[in-house]
Amino acid sequence: MTLRFRNWTEFDAAARARISASVGDFARRLEPRLKAFVAFENKTNPPAHGVLDAMPYAAKDIFVSATRMPHGGLSQPLPMTNVQAATVLDLLDHAGANRVGYTAMTELAYEPSGYNAVHGCVGNPWNLDFIPGGSSSGSGSAVASGSVVVALGSDTGGSLRIPAHCCGVTAWKPTYGAVPVAGAMSLAPTLDTIGVLARSASDMTAAARILFTANQFDPIGKVAVIDDALNLAEAPIAKACRNGIDVIAECGIEIGHRDAVAAIDAIDPHVFTIMQAEAARTHRIPMVGGSLDAVLTKRLKKGLAIDDETLAASVSSRPEVAIDFLSHIFRDAGAIVLPTLPIRTPRVSECDPRSSAFNAKTLYQLSRWTRFVNLLGFPAVAFPVGFDDRAMPVAVQIVGKPQSDHALIALAAAVQDRSHWYAHIPAGVSDLVAASNEERCQ
Repeated sequence: MTLRFRNWTEFDAAARARISASVGDFARRLEPRLKAFVAFENKTNPPAHGVLDAMPYAAKDIFVSATRMPHGGLSQPLPMTNVQAATVLDLLDHAGANRVGYTAMTELAYEPSGYNAVHGCVGNPWNLDFIPGGSSSGSGSAVASGSVVVALGSDTGGSLRIPAHCCGVTAWKPTYGAVPVAGAMSLAPTLDTIGVLARSASDMTAAARILFTANQFDPIGKVAVIDDALNLAEAPIAKACRNGIDVIAECGIEIGHRDAVAAIDAIDPHVFTIMQAEAARTHRIPMVGGSLDAVLTKRLKKGLAIDDETLAASVSSRPEVAIDFLSHIFRDAGAIVLPTLPIRTPRVSECDPRSSAFNAKTLYQLSRWTRFVNLLGFPAVAFPVGFDDRAMPVAVQIVGKPQSDHALIALAAAVQDRSHWYAHIPAGVSDLVAASNEERCQ
């Protein structure tokens, strides 16, 4: 495998300006192959001066901007009320970032593989036969291909971390409520978070600090490995994750061991109650109006069978469940580590309801180890730790205590300083990346 571009932080100001000016053309060149974007910005003014220094970024198609209403993976703009420009876009723009465009996603962000009945599946830059992960599929693909340095996405049950695994990039799912959601389409407000995908943790550090200005920067002193989750993972996943855990230990982190599958499984009923009930209530208008795909409509309607009292009980359980998880699973550890996915990245056909190879259990497995984190409201960072036996990337995730976001990102950056799993050019776009590099050097 060939090393890809250097980290954004390693370029000088002149090189950053050249890359920022040309990245839109590069993203457009990749579109026939990846279909990662649904729209591009046509800016005539240069980015504002700021700490992000013209960093190219993309935004998932859930954000209201001055130039565009989001479609949320549908064919028409969303019927949003109380419309206001997304706070996160303003924060990045005012810090000098260069918004390239808006990325494709699954319909209403309610699908974990990347499948979209309206627009089709986004291409995975590693291999077009495999899913990119959802629902932030376009953001993951755009970052992995080098179309942008960072991309905004949302995570309600794993929608940043799943694409990070499938596309071989780094994802930050923030502490619940840490990053403002104003101006973004909601799916399940009790679980929704807005976060960032980037090729490396160092590339996302500045943007993350713009989006979440926390004062807590205490390092992670001890990490507990969730052994039974590792043991349940497919062998290539477990092997790669153990290699990543070895590098975490090399960073001077004390490693402990826990079993947590029973505790994670106990959280699932609350997760599904909240996600299904809130999604149905949030998107009732298009659901009952008959404008949605039949499969999506069927999934949404499940939430209408959940009454308000049952929903309220699951929502109110969150603080107690989080405290119990910290007490019994985290204990003296500052974070826990487990696979992002228990399975290898599936083929597109396995996740396409129209295919004879479709397997509904695969969709369930995609968020097996991610959705519990949203119920707890804890931060998590997922990052590449190797490749499986089909040359597809594998990611591990570190889940921290509330407000420890920047410490998790710093730990991921330290691991990536000692490894280069994140730094490879995906095989499915290597020819276009090589050609672009040659042009930039001329």
